[in-house]
Amino acid sequence: MTFLPFKTAAVLGAGIMGTQIAAHLANAGLQVLLMDLPAPKGDKNAVVEGAFNKARKLSPPIFFSPDMAHRIELGNYHDHFARLSQVDWVIEAIVERLDIKQQLMARLEQVVRSDAVISTNTSGLPIAQIADGRSLDFRQRFLGTHFFNPPRYLKLLELIPTDVTDPTVMQRMERFGRSYLGKGVVLAKDTPNFIANRIGLFSTFLGVHALIDDGYSIEEIDTLTGTLIGRPKSATFRTADLVGLDTLLHVAENIYPAIPHDEQREMFKLPSLLKTLVETGSRGAKSGQGFYKKVKQDILSVNPKTFAYEAPRPLNLPGLENVAQLPKLIDRVRVLYTLLGRAGDFFRKTTLALLSYSACRLPEIADSPADVDRAMRWGFGWQVGPFELWDAIGFHRVLYDMQAANLHVPEWINEIAAVGEGHFYRSPHGVPSSLLMADSVLGPVGQQTVEQATDEIHLPLIKTTNSKIWETSEAALFDMQDGVALYEFRSKGNTLSTSVVDGLQTVLHMLSQDDQYRGLVIGNNSDHFCGGANLVEMATAAQTGNWSMITDLLVTFQTLLQQIRYFHKPIVAAVQGRALGGGCELVMACPHVVAAAESYIGLVELSVGLIPGATGTTRLAKWASQQAVSGTAQHIQPYLNHAFKTVATATVAGSAYEAMELGFLPAHTHIVMNNDQRLYVAKEEVLCLDRAGYRPPAHDSFWVLGQQGRAVLDHMAYTMQQGGFASDYDRFLAGQLAYILTGGDLTAPARVSEEYLLGLEREVFLPLLQQKKTQERIMHLLKTKKPLRN
Repeated sequence: MTFLPFKTAAVLGAGIMGTQIAAHLANAGLQVLLMDLPAPKGDKNAVVEGAFNKARKLSPPIFFSPDMAHRIELGNYHDHFARLSQVDWVIEAIVERLDIKQQLMARLEQVVRSDAVISTNTSGLPIAQIADGRSLDFRQRFLGTHFFNPPRYLKLLELIPTDVTDPTVMQRMERFGRSYLGKGVVLAKDTPNFIANRIGLFSTFLGVHALIDDGYSIEEIDTLTGTLIGRPKSATFRTADLVGLDTLLHVAENIYPAIPHDEQREMFKLPSLLKTLVETGSRGAKSGQGFYKKVKQDILSVNPKTFAYEAPRPLNLPGLENVAQLPKLIDRVRVLYTLLGRAGDFFRKTTLALLSYSACRLPEIADSPADVDRAMRWGFGWQVGPFELWDAIGFHRVLYDMQAANLHVPEWINEIAAVGEGHFYRSPHGVPSSLLMADSVLGPVGQQTVEQATDEIHLPLIKTTNSKIWETSEAALFDMQDGVALYEFRSKGNTLSTSVVDGLQTVLHMLSQDDQYRGLVIGNNSDHFCGGANLVEMATAAQTGNWSMITDLLVTFQTLLQQIRYFHKPIVAAVQGRALGGGCELVMACPHVVAAAESYIGLVELSVGLIPGATGTTRLAKWASQQAVSGTAQHIQPYLNHAFKTVATATVAGSAYEAMELGFLPAHTHIVMNNDQRLYVAKEEVLCLDRAGYRPPAHDSFWVLGQQGRAVLDHMAYTMQQGGFASDYDRFLAGQLAYILTGGDLTAPARVSEEYLLGLEREVFLPLLQQKKTQERIMHLLKTKKPLRN
């Protein structure tokens, strides 16, 4: 069935969530009406304008690009309510009071179109009750759409139908949420806190009770519930501070009376510790103190007995250092589960309680383990969900320990155990289990397929087939079918090591000799596309004075990127996350790009005392010339200034849209909101280009401005230095950048070839690497992961 995408929407309620939901709808291209209560006096839009202006200053930004804010129109319920008759989708995000929401729904029913979808973003109230009293037609178009904060960055969207919500409305919402909003969509039941918050809150209270009852410190609990076990580094108590202890308290107060049949209901009973902290103003990050408090450079934590903030005590977790050194998550959780002592005791106790609770919530909150696992990964940033963790430790082992601890075990778990091996997922090594087959968990024991979208390609699944064409330790070439190959590089940090560069050369040679392949996708399955050049290799060569090696590497990389640019078969970069320095230059070299909206691309070489020396400076100079309506200085200079400032300040684009504005991505870049669709769209792009009769970009010359343009850029660098925004060395580096961008020693504007500017890149790069301050910057970054401004 074909569903029309939403083009217009209204968000009612300009609070923290409402404004950010409106912003993300605008990111997706919708025209959005954001409304709130009229101000009691003066300009009736003062409330919504104040909230919106505050939200625009949030960090990280809520818009892909500041210009997208213009897609949002502000209004109030008194003057502009009738405009709701013009929108496709209305999202209610007002105060969490059932009576007020019901009053708003009654008013909405009189205005909205007969085909408009209406949803609520409540996180704690029963969805069906909000639409009580409305007509059947209205209720059939009504559902819960629970976004997670911040809506732009957190992937989870829980869709909650009522008993009468039209299934076609749900299908339309699922399609729009996944493809247009980039969300991981999970269908949840209309139960308190739905899926992720129900499980997540239980997990949080496991930590709180361990602090109060079991003698573990805040730091110990956060160590045991953070990155060590595949969860965010904010772990339990830092996350609570970020959410707000008052918010946590409010949620707990609401959920306790709403779950009378929950076998673990008492776990949600409010501990006096939390009440006292909130009553004394310790509400978390928003008030400057909660479980943690920063005093100057020190991070203190609250003593649960005295409520004083104290320096952390040494961790008393013997054996944990050996667990932490294991590189693979599955190995860490298995070893930690069997570890003797306080660390192992905590992990076993809390894990068994969590897994028992998660199992007992099915089918109450969701229909399958996969829904729970996805909700926790997408909403809470867990690398593995509860049932994936259960499989990793061992199904029967966990079940035996659960029974020995007298924890609740639902009947469907016993049914799985009765058939033999026992597991939730059939997961070949290295493949996320939620992508594969799941055992039936409800009803008759059998197999249940975890449905795969037809417009997604997952690299781990490709690797399970006989698709490998060629491989080294840091790179591989895979067959994506239909005559398309995929080059994956997987060096440490996805850097462009010598091995990765050599691999790309090998692959291009193979493709030029083999007619069965119609084109190439360059992509990977990591969080980030590429961390740039391998600075360790470069620093080692510089320290040993092996300048000929560096020169050869630079020439090789320049030649390779030019070969990619003008290859006779289509090459498409499939970009996500960070693509920095040399990684950005690789992306800029690819004539066609498919980028996840959340792509952060930039030429950051000046931060390590270098200039983009592998075609990046040349590409930006050509971009500035091509943007201009003529080759005159008057038209080129503004674009050149823009490019110069971008590189001189090591600016990284905050999204793929900003990357296009900065000249890092071509204007015809295909941007996908859902990163899971990136490789599929990249493959389709190769096929489309091939079918159309592929022609690589024209190898044209372009205008540079010579000394006149260089003087303008030098003055910009001087102004930045005088304003305290650049050091003396920054200004020197900016001068070297300006020298290349304007054509070196040319005294007047002239047309030049790419090869001419590439020669200038090489001319400048090696002497910079020999500079002491550049070497200091490189070593500082390698040691501290932070740039040095010297």
